[in-house]
Amino acid sequence: MAGRGILNEQDARRSLAAAKSSRAGLAAWARAHGVDGRSLNAWRVNLERRVGEQPRVVPRLVELVPVTGPAVSARYVLRVRGVELEVGDGFNEKTVRRLVGLLRSC
Repeated sequence: MAGRGILNEQDARRSLAAAKSSRAGLAAWARAHGVDGRSLNAWRVNLERRVGEQPRVVPRLVELVPVTGPAVSARYVLRVRGVELEVGDGFNEKTVRRLVGLLRSC
């Protein structure tokens, strides 16, 4: 009989830790505890693969609050192949698209 499958990551980690501390070997521990050894081994392989992976980035919510005070106007310069397009904070997106289209046609 194959035994029960591993339910989730927590179950896998708990079972793998118990098997390691028993020193009986993964297959022997699984048989003795009614666990499907193939399922447990598949979890072991997948969890070991994760060790080399970069940790997943957890998104955070950052609140942006307008600041009252003197207005600061930024300038943005786009340089492509010797051509410059400069716009300020209040640029109109449609106008910039038209200008970029004109530059592409040159």
